[in-house]
Amino acid sequence: MPDRSSDLPLLGLHVSPAGGLPKAIERGVALGCESIQIFSQSPRRWAPTNHSEESIAEFREALAASPIQSVVIHALYLANAATPDPELREKSLAAITHSLRVGDAIGADGVVLHPGSAKDGDPAIGIENCGEVFKEALAESDHCPLLLEDTAGTGGTLGRSFDELHRLLEVSGGHERIGLCLDSCHLLASGYDVRTASALDAVLAEADASFGLDRLRCIHVNDSQTPLGSNRDRHAPLGEGEIGEEGIAAVLSEPRFGGLPVIFEGPGTEGKEPTAADMEIALRLRDQGRAARGLA
Repeated sequence: MPDRSSDLPLLGLHVSPAGGLPKAIERGVALGCESIQIFSQSPRRWAPTNHSEESIAEFREALAASPIQSVVIHALYLANAATPDPELREKSLAAITHSLRVGDAIGADGVVLHPGSAKDGDPAIGIENCGEVFKEALAESDHCPLLLEDTAGTGGTLGRSFDELHRLLEVSGGHERIGLCLDSCHLLASGYDVRTASALDAVLAEADASFGLDRLRCIHVNDSQTPLGSNRDRHAPLGEGEIGEEGIAAVLSEPRFGGLPVIFEGPGTEGKEPTAADMEIALRLRDQGRAARGLA
């Protein structure tokens, strides 16, 4: 688990493991990352990637020799723990469990998961379904945390509010391995204003009262193409969207995110995938935010 004693968030990017897991470390180092996020399999296919023991050992060796301090896995997008459909439920459970086992093997600080979608069904029943799937997946894996990501609130997606995130924690039995990943773009889209340091402070106070900030294990720092309360998940390059430089700087410099992986997923300023240029922007905005807070 990341060291929470520091007030410096660990800035990083989502990087590709194409060519083998150790390549992700190589790419992260080349981009200047302090943390990285990877997919452990194709995010849009059910078939899991069976990583060899050699590849896992090489990954762990490369990580230990690198300046990267935290690695998180993003689970595949197809998983829907809220579904009432038995076949989709079993596929989702198997996929989540597999990601957690890969996380166990490589020493990841968590598997980030979109909780699920109730679609046209009852959200309360969908949340209960999620709790059962999460408990089963945790029982079938060892120690890697499962990090539920807040959502922009499109359609029947669950986790669009702090109340829903709190309820998801409750139905999972309050398991110590269940944590949360907050996404700045999703927060804005679902009605939580994070465009200034004072606004972010108010949002975090509400989060603390709802589920406790000790549950935070990862942050996604993404700007938004769409405005506050839009319920649309559309990312923008850092500082170029509705959150803007001031808001992104506030997220990147937030002391309560100290020691946590703070991951930019894209799109980057030079294309879809984040590059070294985006890492430089993130570092500049973190410094800008720290100066504004009197922390520099």
